Amino acid sequence: MKFNQVVKSIEELHSIAGTPGITVLNKTISFLDDHCRSFMEKSPFVFISTSDSTGRCDCSPRGDAPGFVHVLDEKHLVIPERPGNRKMDSLINILSNPNIGLIFVIPGLGETLRINGSATIIQDAEILEKMAVNGKSPQLGIAVEVEECYIHCAKAFKRSQLWEPESWSTKEQLPQPAKMLAAHINMEDLDSEKIQTSLDLSYKHNLY
Repeated sequence: MKFNQVVKSIEELHSIAGTPGITVLNKTISFLDDHCRSFMEKSPFVFISTSDSTGRCDCSPRGDAPGFVHVLDEKHLVIPERPGNRKMDSLINILSNPNIGLIFVIPGLGETLRINGSATIIQDAEILEKMAVNGKSPQLGIAVEVEECYIHCAKAFKRSQLWEPESWSTKEQLPQPAKMLAAHINMEDLDSEKIQTSLDLSYKHNLY
């Protein structure tokens, strides 16, 4: 697809969309203050954005009980790495490019907390043990040195009506992930029923 009107400079972009106001320019801090910590303590969900050394991007969700991200001090936090599909896109990206972006979400709240910084992958048992669930400590953690923290406005959530149940699709209208996976994997002996069974077992036994 060819696009005929492409924005090619920061100056052109600002001429179209405008420039940020003084409150936006001043809202970013470089450490985790009490307000940021309180927000994180109530958040059960965070999006992690990473990219590899060539700039190829990935965005991955992490979720657990509220406050599952461990704050070490005003400049450092650790995200537990729970069992997943072993593809480990975020972790592999971090090994070649430590830059990371986080968006913390609290159900029912439109505003989000954004944190940018530098990440490393850790195995420090004395830290990871503090994030154990059902007696199981994570084998790895994503440690982040905080560089920027700021609150992001609620416009996206208001436009999408994300927290308004009356706007949600019915269960029958929702996409069927098992069917999508079966189509994408495209193996004769792996249909949607087998995939759904595998997913259900994994969700039941392999969360931690």
